[in-house]
Formats: sequence, structure tokens, C-alpha cells
Amino acid sequence: MGIEQLVSDMRTWRRHLHAHPEFGFEEKLTAAFVAAKLREFGLDAVVEGVGGTGVVGTLKRGSGNRSIALRADMDALRIPEQGAVPYISRNPGLMHACGHDGHTAMLLGAARMLTEEGGFDGTVRFVFQPAEEWGRGALAMIEDGIMQRFPFDEIYGMHNMPGLPVGHFETRPGAIMSAEDNFEIVLRGVGGHAARPHGGNEVLVAACALVTNLQTIVSRRLNPTDISVVSVTEFLTDGTRNALPGLARILGDARSFRPEVSAAIERQMRVIAEGTALSYNISAEVSYTREFVPLLNDPALTDEAFAAAAEVFEPENIALRREPMTGSEDFARFLDFVPGCFVFLGNGAQSAPLHNPTYDFNDDGLLYGASFHASIVRRRLPLT
Repeated sequence: MGIEQLVSDMRTWRRHLHAHPEFGFEEKLTAAFVAAKLREFGLDAVVEGVGGTGVVGTLKRGSGNRSIALRADMDALRIPEQGAVPYISRNPGLMHACGHDGHTAMLLGAARMLTEEGGFDGTVRFVFQPAEEWGRGALAMIEDGIMQRFPFDEIYGMHNMPGLPVGHFETRPGAIMSAEDNFEIVLRGVGGHAARPHGGNEVLVAACALVTNLQTIVSRRLNPTDISVVSVTEFLTDGTRNALPGLARILGDARSFRPEVSAAIERQMRVIAEGTALSYNISAEVSYTREFVPLLNDPALTDEAFAAAAEVFEPENIALRREPMTGSEDFARFLDFVPGCFVFLGNGAQSAPLHNPTYDFNDDGLLYGASFHASIVRRRLPLT
């Protein structure tokens, strides 16, 4: 198989996946497509249904007893696509707005490349994960015994990056992506007629005050050297045009890079919610959950990732990312068990943002991703 044929095939796979997006834990057709391709390539084993709809392929060469994992995510988002490409989503209300179609195609390309060319001594696990977008897929695979059933010593993952030119590579040791916490605050009072606010104990003004007060957590309650974000994303009430609400729900998320900061955000949020409710003579209930943990790259394996990238990318296009980003990735869950590294590949300087209804993965980046996967395998599982 020549490189041109591989690139053409990856483009075809990617566009097929783009046209048939599936939400988390619903990736049945995607998983079947992936499994069929892996079997077609001739992997030693292909197991479906790991963690619901996950797929794990295993490729062994030589007599080495070390194993590494390469991971790609498969799920799409509940966003109606607004693009005009010929392969636009055929599933209304769903689209690959984060490039998981490209991630899957690149890992399939690496699987075929390594199956046909070899060049390593040991075992590679190709991990195709469901439900990354809502932070449940990696946990589901772990709870289904992936670490015991398909053991590996280290793991690598990647994500495309809009704004970064195609053919560019970035990563950094330590914190690279943040934790994500979700919160819901429910305010309860007594609704009433809009013409007689004094006749009840409505919650709208209190809720507005609470949204404003929550902004003081980062600006006034946390150490300014700790990167953190608190965002209110939904504001819902049971009021109507001429009726003041007696119930309000405030939802949002918080981002941070250290457990102590996450704990401080929750603590201050509860204090502010209870204090605001008390001042308006209503009640407040706070629900706070931790959906994603911080993604912390292993320093030594980050050095290895840079070395592998040097075999694929031009030297001037390889960069140390100076700051972590406040987006989240459930790849981090695997790092609770083994060391690993997560990297970014350019999707184009003019690319639409991730999670935008006009976003599209840039096929010009496919070979870079597949080649990096293969390079890290050959570097970490060298021929003796």
C-alpha cells in the first residue's frame, strides 16, 4: 500500500463517518465500521462492546512484552450541521463538530500502516472510545475492565486544534487540559402575580443577583495564580409573561487544574448560594459534580512525543504549548492508571472553532496524525 492510497482511504473513511454521526454510547454503526476495518487490516484481535460501544484492536509483533495504547474518540455532538459539504451529516440534529471522525480515521490509518509495515517489537492496543463529549466513555471502558483485559504500559491520544496550521504540532508536560465540574443551583420561593410582587416571594431577582455573585469566586475568592473559570450557562424559571417565578434553576460549569481549586470553587459556591438565598428569604440547593479530571501529561513521555513528532513534522512546526487550555478531555481518566501524553495537531488557521455548526475536520491533517501514531509506537516499542 502506498501513502497516496492510504491518504485517499483515510479521507473516504473520515467523510463516511462525518456523514453518519452518532451520539455517545449510540455509536453502533461507527463501532461496527471501525471493527470491520481493523479485521480487514488483519489485526490479531478485535473486540467490540468494550464500555458499551467501544472497540479495542490488538496488534502484536516480535517477542517484546511491553504494550502501548493509542486512543481515538468516536462520538458526535447534538448540533445541527450548517455546512455545505457533500458529506454533510445525514442524521438530523447530530454532527461531528469536534473532529472525532478525523481522530478515528487517523487511528485506523495508523492501524493499517503498522499492520502492513511493522517496525516495532511488542503489542499495540488501538482504543476506539465512545462518549468522550460528556465524560463517560473512558470511565465506561475502565469499568468494563479494559486495563485488565487489554493491559498496556502507557497511552497516547491526540486532538485537532482549529487556529493551528495543518502540519503543526503542540503539547506540553504536566497540566494541558482542565477538569470540568458541573453545577445546578435551585432556588425556591413563592411565585405570584407580576402586578403584586409583594404578595409572594419570587426568586427571579435573587437568581439574577446569584449569577452576578458567582462571578466573584474566581475574581475575589481564588488565588489569581490558579487558572480557573466559573460559567453560568443556563437560567430557567417557572415564570411567564405576567407571573413571577417561584422556582429558578441556574446551571453551569467550572474549570480548574488542581483538586484543591475545584474544592474551593464548590465551597465558595455553596456559601454564596446560601447567603444570597438568605438575603432574599428563599431557599437554595446546590448540586455539584465532577465530570472530567485534569489531564496531566507525563514529562518523560512528553519528551518522547516531541521526539516522535520530529520524525513527522518540520522542526519549525513543532512547539511547546506555553499554557494549558481550559477545555476538558476524558482521556485523562486513563492517566489514573498508566502514564501517557496528549497532543494537538493543527486543523488549519482558518478552521471554524470546535463545537461550531460549520466546523469540519481538515483532511490535509490525516497523514500527520496517522504517521505520528506510528512513530510513537516504533519509538516506544523499538526493534531489538
